[in-house]
Amino acid sequence: MKQVMSSFLFIAIGILSFFHSTQGLAVMSLDIGSEWMKVAIVSPGVPMEIALNRESQRKTPVVVSFRDGERIFGDPALTIGVRFPEKTFMYLMDIIGKTIDNPLVELYKKRFPFYDIQPTENRKSVLFKHPEGMEFTVEELVAMLFKQAQEIAQKAAGQPIKDAVITVPPFFNQAERRAMLEAAKLSGLNVLQLINSNTAVALNYGIYRRRDFNETPTNILFYDMGAGNTVATVATYQLVKSKETGEVSPQVTVRGVGFDHTLGGLEMQLRLRDFLAKAFNKAKKTVTDVFTNKRAMAKLFKEAGRVKKVLSANTEHIAQVESLLDDKDFKCPITRAEFEELCSDLFDRVTKPVEAALKSSNLDLVHIDRVILSGSGTRVPRVQQILLDFIKKDELGKSLNTDESAALGAAYQAAYLSKGFKVKTFIIRDANIFPIQVDFQREYELEDKTTGVKTVKRILFSRNNGIPMKKIMTFNRHVKDFEFYVNYGELNFLTDFELKVLGSLNISKVFLAGVETALSKHMGEKTEYKGVKAHFRVDESGILSLDEVESVFEKTEEETPESQLESAFTKLGSTLGRLFSGSSEDSETKEEQPAEAKSDETKKSTDSKKEEDKSQNATKEESKNATEVKKEVKLVTVKEPLVSSQEFLDLKGLKAESIEKSFKKLQDLDEHDHARLAKAKAKNSLESFIVETKDKLYNEEYEKASTDEERTNILQKLSEASDWLEYESDDATSETFKNKVSDLRKLTKDLFDRVREHRDRPEALKALSDMLNISQLFMHSARNVSEEDQIFTEVELKTLENLITETKKWLRESIKEQDALPLSESPKLTVKLLGEKVSSLDREVKYLINKARFAQPLKKKAQEKKTKTNESAQNATEPETIVAENATDEKVNVKQEEIPIVDSPDVVDATVEDTTIQTGQDTVTPSPSPVPGQDDEHSEL
Repeated sequence: MKQVMSSFLFIAIGILSFFHSTQGLAVMSLDIGSEWMKVAIVSPGVPMEIALNRESQRKTPVVVSFRDGERIFGDPALTIGVRFPEKTFMYLMDIIGKTIDNPLVELYKKRFPFYDIQPTENRKSVLFKHPEGMEFTVEELVAMLFKQAQEIAQKAAGQPIKDAVITVPPFFNQAERRAMLEAAKLSGLNVLQLINSNTAVALNYGIYRRRDFNETPTNILFYDMGAGNTVATVATYQLVKSKETGEVSPQVTVRGVGFDHTLGGLEMQLRLRDFLAKAFNKAKKTVTDVFTNKRAMAKLFKEAGRVKKVLSANTEHIAQVESLLDDKDFKCPITRAEFEELCSDLFDRVTKPVEAALKSSNLDLVHIDRVILSGSGTRVPRVQQILLDFIKKDELGKSLNTDESAALGAAYQAAYLSKGFKVKTFIIRDANIFPIQVDFQREYELEDKTTGVKTVKRILFSRNNGIPMKKIMTFNRHVKDFEFYVNYGELNFLTDFELKVLGSLNISKVFLAGVETALSKHMGEKTEYKGVKAHFRVDESGILSLDEVESVFEKTEEETPESQLESAFTKLGSTLGRLFSGSSEDSETKEEQPAEAKSDETKKSTDSKKEEDKSQNATKEESKNATEVKKEVKLVTVKEPLVSSQEFLDLKGLKAESIEKSFKKLQDLDEHDHARLAKAKAKNSLESFIVETKDKLYNEEYEKASTDEERTNILQKLSEASDWLEYESDDATSETFKNKVSDLRKLTKDLFDRVREHRDRPEALKALSDMLNISQLFMHSARNVSEEDQIFTEVELKTLENLITETKKWLRESIKEQDALPLSESPKLTVKLLGEKVSSLDREVKYLINKARFAQPLKKKAQEKKTKTNESAQNATEPETIVAENATDEKVNVKQEEIPIVDSPDVVDATVEDTTIQTGQDTVTPSPSPVPGQDDEHSEL
């Protein structure tokens, strides 16, 4: 039984541990923008927080660099980008999911002319050619950044993380959103949701102000200017009641969105870079045009970013770059007014996204309760002043962390979507910015009896439709296999540039097969064709999908006589049930009536009788009709699934072989990085050991513990290893470095051990000396106890005394022997031996102390034993007399057997002192055994 319970307990603990580990999985969010990415985590026992990168920074540059076979991320990659800009890729979010002919790609080439950009073969998307012969698609580079973000999150959480919520700009179209998911798939991340960055900001704003909202709508305008773009969002907060659960929860609804693809800090930085380049050329320090030197332009770009930040807080500053071009330094003073003049046309566009958002939401500024700033670009004073003048309010809201609000909002959503955390519900109703329609062709008959074809357009998802959402579209007149197109709808709210940036207006082409087969299978005389139904869905990530397609038919079927009779009898039984239940209730009501209400009672009884007769007549009529069964019909809906194939027209999806090839490429890079890091760690370990050991050999205690010959040999080996490390280690593996360190450790082990022994011996000797003093003091105290109070036997005290004497003798001889040895020889008196001696004394003293806690004095115990023996002998004669007088009583025999067992003095002694064995009149004490866990407790005595 115990084994069964033990097994059950083990299994239960295993299940609970598995459940806990499953439920305790951490999740992450990634707010990836044009210039920076921020990673937030939610892990068990830790609230959502920003994860720090390797440089202990809260945000990481969206940069990846390749140089000399090494891949570098973050700030080190930015440093390499200044010297080798063509080997460092940045601002990738501006071109992901776009074809090579997109206006934003053309603008990207103009901004960064040092990149070698080519179209991919099948998709015509962006492909980067690296100077060292490598090729990377944008999805591959973004996947590397995702992987880097995952490693940052895992290091902060201390456990693996797979699930993530990733932010995207709200104006990302279908192709760009699919490209983000493809990049995440290549990185190994499981995307719980792509959340629009403006929605994540709005969620972050709302979760800390839950108590401020009620049933009355609160309208907030969020203005987010980042490095690459600007987005204005009108969001409404209010409490709503769930129809399913009845729970009241806050809800944020995106009412309207306005945006500008190119208005942001990057364009301002580029303007300032060009201004500084012109100033350098104007100074004529060299005949070389600085615009033709990519390295010099990269230096100016970095300096322009620094100056832009300084001018947000100061009215003037000096830009300076050492050795900008041809070893010429550069200095240029610039004021905030000059900077604002450079960007004057950009500042004219600041309010355009706000106007578009208000128009989209059908609201005016008077309906806006607050304006909240977000994004690093809103730190520019001129931007704030223009917004303040436009909205005509007292102040702008600056309560949000402009860098981290989107990441934290996405982290909250990640925790909500995960299975391992329970968070308070905050409902999100995002908006579909671009309307989606379905275009298909339909035949019709002309006046001359010929057949014509016309294109029909049907709106599927309107602009600002809430998402997620499902729609079903029915094609009524198609009797053959056909195709239709999914396109963007009316886009007159976009400018010409934004319309071109959107790319292809055709999203996908869908071909349906099996329509004719389904018709031939199900059509008949009593069948009506209801058309083809296509089930569309826009999910939480804003991605459109076609879930299923089916042909629908309605068949007319006659009910069988059996089913009709069954139905008639069912109705009859229902009527009878109502009848009898009604009379029963009436009778109960009558019994409950008071005596004064008899007249009313009589009247009610009469009415009840009439109703009863009427019900009986109705029952008879129904029974009569049940025997005359009429034929009845019913409609049955039949659904036949169809086969659908979809071809993307905006940007083709990655093929299976392309995905496998990219995955293999990224996996090789990861393995190379891990091997490189392991090699660097092993190399640093070898270098540190060489330097530290050389320093030690010139230390006095190491010199005394070694001979000249030994030190010379070690120094020679260290020098050889140092020369190998400097001149021959470039092609070495991490295992080679580890072996070198291992060999050097073996070489120096004896010396290091001797030094450690000499260093630790005084403390060990002191410990043994203290233990001897304690033992002697204890023994002296035990010897001075009077004979009446003595609890220890002579054997026990003699054992301790002998141990003390032997230890003292051993210690004197060992110290004498050790002093005679040179320090350079292996010691005889080791710390280990001293520790063993301390443990022996400690164990013996503790044994006696433990005995003293429970034992009685020996003399008193002997007297009690003698008394109990006499009483036992006297009691042993009494049962015989009782047995003789009560020979017929069976209970006496039981008592006779119980007496020796209960009163046995041996048993009493055994329970009082289980460490002694009674043999006649002598007491033999066994040698004390070690007490588990007490060897190291001598310091407590």
